[in-house]
Amino acid sequence: QVQLVESGGGSVQAGGSLRLSCAASGYFYSRYCMGWFRQAPGKEREGVAVIDSVGRTTYTDSVKGRFTISYDNAKTTLYLQMNSLKPEDTAMYYCASRPRTYCLDGLQSGMDYWGKGTLVTISS
Repeated sequence: QVQLVESGGGSVQAGGSLRLSCAASGYFYSRYCMGWFRQAPGKEREGVAVIDSVGRTTYTDSVKGRFTISYDNAKTTLYLQMNSLKPEDTAMYYCASRPRTYCLDGLQSGMDYWGKGTLVTISS
């Protein structure tokens, strides 16, 4: 069982930055896929960025060049550095993981464990 707890959300103005964190606990595996997903009001959940245990990353087009996903193995914490934020980035952001596999399907990779989310609000 893996537990995921997100933090770092908040309200900032457009152009600002936030760093989301996701603390993972429970069982750990040398091979994994982890990622950030978001759901805006009235919209379907979408994949934002994923990273696997060999360091491969995939980003959705709308955040490329602005967001950076990373994972600190020592701290077992997933991060999402978000820069140049836009109002359309407003959403609930969720951390997710799938142990024992790579992100074979990129942003479409199925996830086994989910956090409860952290809210990001960007004002214009």
